[in-house]
Amino acid sequence: MEELCTGLCSVLTETGVELGLAYFLSLLAGVLLVSGVPLLTVIILIWIERKVAARIQDRIGPNRVGPVGLLQTIADMIKLLSKEDITPTAADRVLYNAAPLVSFASVVLLWAVVPFTPFHYGVDLEIGALYFVAIASFGTLAIMAAGWASNNKYALLGAFRVVALLVSYEVPLVFALLVPVMLAGSMSLVDIVNAQSGMWFVVLSPLAFVIFYISSQAETGRAPFDLIEAESELVAGFNIEYSGMKFGMFFAAEFLHVFTNGIIMAILFFGGWMGPLYYESPLVAFAWLGAKGGLIYFTTLWLRNTVPRLRIDQIMAFNWKFLVPLSIANLILISLALKVMQELGIAPRDMLSASFGDLLPATAILLVINGAMILYLLGIMRKRGREARRESRDARAGYPQAAGAARH
Repeated sequence: MEELCTGLCSVLTETGVELGLAYFLSLLAGVLLVSGVPLLTVIILIWIERKVAARIQDRIGPNRVGPVGLLQTIADMIKLLSKEDITPTAADRVLYNAAPLVSFASVVLLWAVVPFTPFHYGVDLEIGALYFVAIASFGTLAIMAAGWASNNKYALLGAFRVVALLVSYEVPLVFALLVPVMLAGSMSLVDIVNAQSGMWFVVLSPLAFVIFYISSQAETGRAPFDLIEAESELVAGFNIEYSGMKFGMFFAAEFLHVFTNGIIMAILFFGGWMGPLYYESPLVAFAWLGAKGGLIYFTTLWLRNTVPRLRIDQIMAFNWKFLVPLSIANLILISLALKVMQELGIAPRDMLSASFGDLLPATAILLVINGAMILYLLGIMRKRGREARRESRDARAGYPQAAGAARH
């Protein structure tokens, strides 16, 4: 964190520490803080997810180790550390051992560009949005490497599904990500948050948020998109040969990735750390970001524990025939409308300095465009639903005649 590094460096130099060493120690403290927050967060997330899943499924959940089961995750970590580390004889040892590290590191590295408060962030990259897409892709590569290096057919099939699922859903995710980038006029996550001081981007383009939400759910391999680890089909998929803490790293990366996506969505569409009295205290700003990301995270848990897994053909057809064209159309219409409004003086050219009143006309027009697109989509979905019900009814009506003809 830049402010932390600067403040700590000045304190160390005042105590007599050499300037170069003080700067190094301040940077090291910032790195440990940025990396330590996700590591501690994942311990809580596992407990929260197990408790939420238990309540949805009318169970109790972990309640034995520690008060209300809070220490259950630590007990599980100790158990995983004590497990034997098994490596298949014919496995590619370099890729096999590197895959869990890359999988977890790809999630932790995303936190380096997260603006926790107006002043506290790892680094303000001018290409922060591009950095998010690039680093998130490392997790996909790690899963592919794990399946390939395990020398197991089931693991390899799980890795192939990564190509079919995760890479495919990155296309609409990127198109949806371009909407807040275009509205803010910057790829910096800090600038994107600051540009929402007048209006949250979820109000300007709710359809982009829905597309990003669905695509991020698929990117993490969560239900109903959990084909990568389809236990009933692939015996746990790409990580079947992993044991001990290596399996635990894949496990932790998945939990942390879902929460990280919630934080990213809060930054891109819900104003990040902005909220009432956010300027009074960095702790309040940090709490607002956590509350927004936590609420989005809870909806993903709710979805995971209530929606069944879809077939691979249904998921791919939904992506390429529906979600990708929708994301492209949404991006084109929003960009065209925004440019026309800027030329006519209806929308401000600089969102960073725009107030709530300045954005009201543009917000109304963009909401009308999004509403028209949503109504059109609902009409298409209604038509397809009728066709599917008609085909199902015709198939049931024709089954007895077909069966009788087969007997004769």
